[in-house]
Amino acid sequence: MIRVYRQWVQRFLMTGIFAASLSSLFIVATNSSADVVPELLDGADLAAQNVPLSVPDDLERYALAAADTAPMGAAVPGDDFDEDPWEGFNEKMFWFNREILDRFLLKPVATGWDFIFPNPVQRGFHNFFDNLAVVRRVVNNTLQLKLTGAGTELARFTINSTIGVVGFFDVAKDAFGINPRDEDTGQTFGVWGMGPGPYLILPFLPPLTVRDGVGYAFDVAMTPYTYFIPWWGSVAGTATNTVNERSLNLDRFERVAESTIDLYGAVRNGYLQRRAAAIEQ
Repeated sequence: MIRVYRQWVQRFLMTGIFAASLSSLFIVATNSSADVVPELLDGADLAAQNVPLSVPDDLERYALAAADTAPMGAAVPGDDFDEDPWEGFNEKMFWFNREILDRFLLKPVATGWDFIFPNPVQRGFHNFFDNLAVVRRVVNNTLQLKLTGAGTELARFTINSTIGVVGFFDVAKDAFGINPRDEDTGQTFGVWGMGPGPYLILPFLPPLTVRDGVGYAFDVAMTPYTYFIPWWGSVAGTATNTVNERSLNLDRFERVAESTIDLYGAVRNGYLQRRAAAIEQ
């Protein structure tokens, strides 16, 4: 019990430091030029804090959303999706994540993963890791006063963790028609009235805004299994989830990348518009 409490305190402090650093970054950036941003951001420090490495997966997801979803082109009142004060830095990080991390590391491993595991098994892995995010969804539904959503997530977790074999099968959705009510801390901050801040891409991390970066740190702290397994177990779990998600979209993402002239802009606009729409719901 003492060990678990100590781990909780350590992770809480880690989250607070990360949130404070991002908040400081926003304050500094609004009073200085964008050229100083790279000096303030250190991807190695973030990795050392066990922040999940999930950039390529999320890059694909938002690129696919931008390419496949017609309403994504519609502007949301009050939002300027062309505003990108850190574009120079972001484009370099986007290139690194896409051309180095994904092309030479993640994609080859995901290709091998896809050869070994058939699609139904990969879907099972996806369901398993998604089921573990129940704490984040329940907490943020509650903080947004979406009590029906919180109850729905608890029901889904109970059904999928039992009948669904520890979440490997999404029985709640497939058999009972109970769809997920996904909410995260960045959305909660948005509902509470916090502005998004500048768009930001860091190595090893998904696309973010400053607000979503702070929220992301809290979401990481709400991953329950990380408190009960060694740090290398958390890294292994995150790596497995990342490779599996990349494997599920191997061919589809390649088609989107080949047909999109400005992939960076498509990912940025897809992300910002989707986040704005999620907060408005």
